[in-house]
Amino acid sequence: MASRLVLVFTLSALLLFSRCKGSNPVDDEYEDLSFLEEPSDQNDAAPHYPDPDHYDEDNYDDLENFSDFDEGGGDHEDAYKEPEVDEKDVVVLKGTNFSDTVEKNRFVMVEFYAPWCGHCQALAPEYAAAATELKGENVILAKVDATEENELSQDYGVEGFPTVFFFIDGVHKPYTGQRTKEGIVTWIKKKIGPGIQNVTTLDEAERILTSESKVVLGYLNSLVGPESDELAAASRLEDDVNFYQTVDPKVAKLFHLDPEVKRPALILLKKEAEKLSYFDGKFEKSAIAEFVFANKLPLVITFTRENAPQIFESEIKKQLLLFATSKDSEKVLPDFQAAAKLFKGKLIFVYVQTDNEDIGKPVSDYFGITSDAPTVLGYTGNDDARKFVHEGEVTLANLKAFGQDFVEDKLKPFFKSDPIPETNDGDVKIVVGNNFDEIVLDESKDVLLEIYAPWCGHCQSLEPTYNKLAKHLRGIDSIVIAKMDGTTNEHPRAKADGFPTLLFFPAGNKSFDPISVDADRTVVAFYKFLKKNASIPFKLQKPTSTPKSEAVSDAKESQESSSSTNDLRDEL
Repeated sequence: MASRLVLVFTLSALLLFSRCKGSNPVDDEYEDLSFLEEPSDQNDAAPHYPDPDHYDEDNYDDLENFSDFDEGGGDHEDAYKEPEVDEKDVVVLKGTNFSDTVEKNRFVMVEFYAPWCGHCQALAPEYAAAATELKGENVILAKVDATEENELSQDYGVEGFPTVFFFIDGVHKPYTGQRTKEGIVTWIKKKIGPGIQNVTTLDEAERILTSESKVVLGYLNSLVGPESDELAAASRLEDDVNFYQTVDPKVAKLFHLDPEVKRPALILLKKEAEKLSYFDGKFEKSAIAEFVFANKLPLVITFTRENAPQIFESEIKKQLLLFATSKDSEKVLPDFQAAAKLFKGKLIFVYVQTDNEDIGKPVSDYFGITSDAPTVLGYTGNDDARKFVHEGEVTLANLKAFGQDFVEDKLKPFFKSDPIPETNDGDVKIVVGNNFDEIVLDESKDVLLEIYAPWCGHCQSLEPTYNKLAKHLRGIDSIVIAKMDGTTNEHPRAKADGFPTLLFFPAGNKSFDPISVDADRTVVAFYKFLKKNASIPFKLQKPTSTPKSEAVSDAKESQESSSSTNDLRDEL
């Protein structure tokens, strides 16, 4: 009986709460919000940000591989001037000729690009050179300006730049190779050819060794048959390495194989350190492909713009990064390389030269590396972007233990954070990594969070509106309007898709993913969004009087939000 009474009481309370939650829709419809449209005073205006050399938008685009941030949305789009690249062999596609091209040609590679995109600019000369080299190979390399061909881009689900597809008989699949001339050529040749090439003369062998940075050679008993079939099958599993086969002892010797070795034998050659890797497994496609996959990368990759895709587009997602000056690297790189040998195929080892102003400095800042001493950090890649800091000296023993714990997911992630503000009494609360839980994940508050970047022009434009919203709502105790600098702070619950990113965390539901704010950038639109989504009902009272400073007309803001405010007046 007692349990039934408790159940009835609980259900009654829930029904009462559901009726009370949110305001009456009729009241909402006729709620006077005209005071929210009044212009801001000077205190709400966005401050002038200096134009920092370090975090300009163009430089930040080059670090996009470290995050999920979009390339778009920056002032650089208007200022960018497209460099000259010899693209005589790249076909320009538009809506008018796209279908005919992919239907009438068996093999077509298509790049969807934006003229202002930094990664597209870097790809352009490589793509053009690949098109020239592949001329006459029964394949077309083409490009589509996605900023001009919006409908075509939408048809193919293009969401970022560059997006590259490869069409075979009109059916497209994503390009998964490297963004280099050699990578593109190798990948395409595997798709359109037999996947393996014969080497029958010393001249051919010397040309291959001179022109290619990494190759696989199978030294077989016959160029046809089961051994060749297994090697060809393995080659199709590795798009970015060329596979060759020979039965000539002299060719084998030139490739550093003993002419008298028992066949079939196989070697992987690279131009980096650890040039030669000898295969000693069973001669079948899976074992060969696994061997090549584990050994094809350099032991340690020095981070540059050119090889960033090699790192971040690898199937090996986990990376161990060494941050050190060129001088300190002489002491720690040998142990770092020795550790790399222990984790082939499991971790990518990357060296970031911190005294390189062009690359090392911004990469270090992105990861929150402030120490001048050699520092090792584990990174899980772009999928979840977790970081793990190695504590202690950079020695082989320590790296081995840290790497093993990293592989086995035993490490605690590290997140960047600015210092917690000494005072936080403003209308807009300042959130940093270390006070995120306290402010944003407070179950008793409905929290609107803006993730911004100091250099972002759109964030600066939004600031007066955001400040004004916070000013109007400062008397509502259940609502918090907050912002966080996304370039210097991180939290697993705050993932930005670009700047600014606006997320709403409803009270009592902080264990769920936040709600993305899809509303016009006006005070009225934000207010309506909060009224609709807040867990704790509230109503804003119209001020009894309006200060003269706020009654002055702000023509610019009125013009920008005219359409939305006119609609609102019609509703009211």
